[in-house]
Amino acid sequence: MTPTLQQFDDRDGDALSRYEYDASVVYAADIGSDADEATVDIVDDTVMIVSGDEQADFEIPESGTAEATINNGVLTVEVTQ
Repeated sequence: MTPTLQQFDDRDGDALSRYEYDASVVYAADIGSDADEATVDIVDDTVMIVSGDEQADFEIPESGTAEATINNGVLTVEVTQ
């Protein structure tokens, strides 16, 4: 199925995109090449990204099981419903 793309957030020029599938919702954002040192964690409905002394977070409006990864500077959060 082709995902539906919706701009979800546009802070500091970094766009967080939202893709809807039949059984899941996926958020994706290019967080930059220095993201190799970044970590990501999910607490309740909040995704937290920490890179050095900087921290960013955003809330996930969907309910379900969420998993987050950072690969090659791209943050991906998948929420399975």
